[in-house]
Amino acid sequence: MIICKSADEIRLMQKAAQIVAEVLLQLEENLKPGIQTSCLDSIAEKMILKKGAAPAFKGYVGRLNKKPYPATICVSINEEVVHGIPGKRVIKEGDLVSIDVGVKYQGFFGDCARSYKIGDTGRTKERLFNATLDALNASIDKCFIGNHLSDISNAIEMRATRDNFSVVKVFVGHGIGKKMHEDPQILNYGLPGQGPVLKKGMVLAIEPMLNAGSSDVEILADGWTVITADRKCSCHFEDTIAITENGPLILTRL
Repeated sequence: MIICKSADEIRLMQKAAQIVAEVLLQLEENLKPGIQTSCLDSIAEKMILKKGAAPAFKGYVGRLNKKPYPATICVSINEEVVHGIPGKRVIKEGDLVSIDVGVKYQGFFGDCARSYKIGDTGRTKERLFNATLDALNASIDKCFIGNHLSDISNAIEMRATRDNFSVVKVFVGHGIGKKMHEDPQILNYGLPGQGPVLKKGMVLAIEPMLNAGSSDVEILADGWTVITADRKCSCHFEDTIAITENGPLILTRL
């Protein structure tokens, strides 16, 4: 069941989403060659707690996971698609780094991911980065009352295939509210004009995941980290968007 939120609930969700955006801005300032991913995790957790929120990912058990997620943020590098666990790994020049942050604040969740180019990443990573960000923006342009959910999905796939990139099919975007993952699931591919009609009050976490090679992925032995099956680079962006009478309201942008 898709839960539509009231204006007051969306205002609360925006507060949660703004905390996420502020945390990502702080992490971006610290994201340099030589920093350990565990250090980024520590910075994020301290900031989230200081703002009176709680890390949404820590202790979470997903539909494909048997073990609780052990960290506050996800840091996925190069061939890692999503859910990379922070640890001793060091960020290097040329890396393409995705950071996913989620918080719970006053009973509501905010969720957002950004990718970052560390220095000169080379042409393929540059193109992949641009295509994934374009795909996110193109999908948000479909977030109007009366459009179909699959219009969002189709916009992502069309932007990916324009540059001969593939979209990850196993992992999807989602509704969000009092739970981090609510209905509907938002595929990153599909024909337009299908599925539920977008209505006022829907809040969606849209997250294109584009791969430089095959769409196939694997989960590592840690039970969480998702990598491309062919070990080619991946890129991930995510925003939380409310459907309003005036069009899409992007809650996770400052």
